[in-house]
Formats: sequence, C-alpha cells, structure tokens
Amino acid sequence: ERLFAVAAVAEDIASQIERGDGRIIGLMLESFIEAGRQDVVNKEDLVYGKSITDPCIDWQQTVTTLHTLAEAVARRRQVGAG
Repeated sequence: ERLFAVAAVAEDIASQIERGDGRIIGLMLESFIEAGRQDVVNKEDLVYGKSITDPCIDWQQTVTTLHTLAEAVARRRQVGAG
C-alpha cells in the first residue's frame, strides 16, 4: 500500500518534470534496504536493513523511482533542446 503511494507520487512528479515544470528541482526519498520501519524493543529481534527511525521504501522501489525520475528529466531536456 505504501509502496503504491510512493510510486504514484513519483509518477506524478515525473509527469510534471516531463511537461517542463521548472519549479521542481529536487525531492527527498526515505530509502533503506528493507521497506518500512521498526521499533527497538529487543536488539536481537531487529531486522537488518530496516529503519528504526522513519518509514522507508525498499531498495528495489528506490531504483525504480530514480529511473522513472531520470527518464522524465531526460525527456524534459530533449523537449527543451528541440
């Protein structure tokens, strides 16, 4: 559910960038190896690679999101150069 929301927001931002919205110059992603977050109750029970602070998207979603945004920037540059 959360990954879907991140993907939908990234697609929307990419669409805005591709259409030439120059106000978007960056964004922040909360990313880690594993998705989500966890509370520190017992150190031995912690999941390696999962945040203990903010909820994060996982590595694969990060890669997908960055590719989506990079492709939008490339398309905007092509339109701007043409």
